[in-house]
Amino acid sequence: MSLPPEKASELKQLIHQQLSKMDVHGRIREILAETIREELAPDQQQLSTEDLIKALRRRGIIDDVMKELNFVTDSVDQELPSSPKQPVCFTDRQSTLLKKTNIDPTRRYLYLQVLGGKAFLEHLQEPEPLPGQVCSTFTLCLHFRNQRFRSKPVPCACEPDFHDGFLLEVHRESLGDGTRMADSTTMLSISDPVHMVLIKTDIFGETTLVASYFLEWRSVLGSENGMTSLTVELMGVGTESKVSVGILNIKLEMYPPLNQTLSQEVVNTQLALERQKTAEKERLFLVYAKQWWREYLQIRPSHNSRLVKIFAQDENGVNRPVCSYIKPLRAGRLLDTPRQAARFVNVLGYERAPVIGGGGKQEQWCTLLAFLCRNKGDCEDHANLLCSLLLGYGLEAFVCVGTKAKGVPHAWVMTCGTDGTITFWESLTGHRYIHKPANPDESPVAEQPKPLYPYRTIGCVFNHQMFLGNCQPSDSVEICVFDLNDESKWKPMSEEAIKSVCAPGATTSLPPFPPLCASTIDASVTSNEIEMQLRLLVSEHRKDLGLTTVWEDQLSYLLSPALASYEFERTTSISAGNEEFQDAIRRAVPDGHTFKGFPIHFVYRNARRAFATCLRSPFCEEIICCRGDQVRLAVRVRVFTYPESACAVWIMFACKYRSVL
Repeated sequence: MSLPPEKASELKQLIHQQLSKMDVHGRIREILAETIREELAPDQQQLSTEDLIKALRRRGIIDDVMKELNFVTDSVDQELPSSPKQPVCFTDRQSTLLKKTNIDPTRRYLYLQVLGGKAFLEHLQEPEPLPGQVCSTFTLCLHFRNQRFRSKPVPCACEPDFHDGFLLEVHRESLGDGTRMADSTTMLSISDPVHMVLIKTDIFGETTLVASYFLEWRSVLGSENGMTSLTVELMGVGTESKVSVGILNIKLEMYPPLNQTLSQEVVNTQLALERQKTAEKERLFLVYAKQWWREYLQIRPSHNSRLVKIFAQDENGVNRPVCSYIKPLRAGRLLDTPRQAARFVNVLGYERAPVIGGGGKQEQWCTLLAFLCRNKGDCEDHANLLCSLLLGYGLEAFVCVGTKAKGVPHAWVMTCGTDGTITFWESLTGHRYIHKPANPDESPVAEQPKPLYPYRTIGCVFNHQMFLGNCQPSDSVEICVFDLNDESKWKPMSEEAIKSVCAPGATTSLPPFPPLCASTIDASVTSNEIEMQLRLLVSEHRKDLGLTTVWEDQLSYLLSPALASYEFERTTSISAGNEEFQDAIRRAVPDGHTFKGFPIHFVYRNARRAFATCLRSPFCEEIICCRGDQVRLAVRVRVFTYPESACAVWIMFACKYRSVL
């Protein structure tokens, strides 16, 4: 490949700069003098080029030069036709190779670099991972003004090797002037923090929330060169919210550079005023909430035992009004219907907040970013997300706080139809229930409708604008009347008071809601991988029992419609396609043969864990360990993907064999 003359001269110049930087010329002179002194015969007058290259190679100079030179190429596969090609350049081996991206020169960006971590003392004894070894990893997730980013996973260590750069656009159309570049004063008024969430993923793929931090980035507006370095101390979550888990080194830089920077005093004054304003609003709301609660207790002393939840602690141990956890959320084109949204929330994992020791349930309502990045949470997290999505679809939705059987506290979602129909949505299962209240005044002999839902009592309902306490004589869901406009049954909070602390932008302490991200999972590839792993596990299991295994691919393929039908039914509550599946199976199973099938559903992609669960079912174990004449086995896996890389995994094991009496 030949280079144009101008490129060749540019390349020569860059090589010359690198060689000068490494002082290669001086080292060559030293080796030349040494070689002449040691190796040149007295009768030989000059040293050939080949001899010199051999000497340089022998002493490792050439290898050192080649190791120090790394080519940086553009990582973007497709460039815009108008963009000029970047010249090839050299960089030191120690420097970080950063991806290049096309940016809009009319926009203002905050370039946030994470340059390593330290003092993650929990991983002090963590051994260095061997090449190719699976190990636990840290991943940093960021959200800023409707933009989301994720770092590359790095091995867990006392000093994790984070080296990532994130280009955050500061000027958004939501400011109302999409054509002008934001200046320092405009950016100072943008109070949105950069929300950073640190997730740990273990070798089995299980995720843990390590830290959640709100970075105040506006200090960079007061730095002289539009660049500043910060040391961020990350605190733990839940019961460990006062304990440091580690430190991140962060560098902030404005691009393009600011023409005029603000004084640090102006920046500090603005931040102090915002904090003061927020503290005053929160103080006034607390005073109002106390007064509301006193009035609520005066209605009936027994109200003291009802689950009326006005405040809830987030993952950082901060008490926030429950209404601030809800906001109408639009899923764009990622989810098409409210029932599909309910299915999405259902396939996100369920996990109660971890608690050290006994003493009951740990209180922890997660911010939306922490819940989505971890891909699992408690019932309150699921209910808050589902309520936000249903509000986004234009429904009148509320989160209900009450109890299930045996007095276990629980949260679920309720929608009120324009015709007065009350529908309960169970966010952990995706099930929907129509509420038909029993009449407490009817004769005990009269037959009352038996409720299908698992809920027993209800203390309050709320969304992003309203909070209502149940003040009916009984808090039993079965006889509860959900006429929310009747103040003799539901005591409302002032909507203005709620708006003062929960409306978007009302206070700087409210974390903004992130958008949902599309799935990064390839459903077909993942389905094939899990299916192959399950085939191997079944074959090994049967081999241990002294049984041979014969797979029938056609029978496996015939199971696909059934799995699609099961998922469709979970999403829509409508059963379809069963007739065709049953007809196909009848045709595939000869006379005198028996067919058995066992479908099962998971929300994780760990084949070994799924297989162990399947073996605990006697029906499935009977299929996997089937004995008989002409036994043919089949397994089919179908992965259905949802936003945030959540997925529903359907597995069906089947066998057919000749019946021998």
